[in-house]
Amino acid sequence: MRLEINLIKKTDKELRFEVKGESSTLLNLLQKNLLEDEDVEIAGWTIPHRLIGSPIFYVKTKGNKNPVEAIIKASKMIEEDVEEFKKRLEKAFKEYEKG
Repeated sequence: MRLEINLIKKTDKELRFEVKGESSTLLNLLQKNLLEDEDVEIAGWTIPHRLIGSPIFYVKTKGNKNPVEAIIKASKMIEEDVEEFKKRLEKAFKEYEKG
């Protein structure tokens, strides 16, 4: 994965960054996990121009947590979910092969 992240804006409550080399899959997952955090007020992304633009991700917290902490927490949740999926998939493959 060739992912490049460029910070556009960073304050105590807001973070906006460009994500080059990524489509909607990872960004939707990140948005979903951020919106499950009670300290996050807004999380979303947009592509300014579909033909030439890269996605811009935005997160705003309620002030109890800075947006960087919120994104790191959401990223760890994604990592845990992927690991759990992998374990269950491997288990299903083994059970299938046993017959």
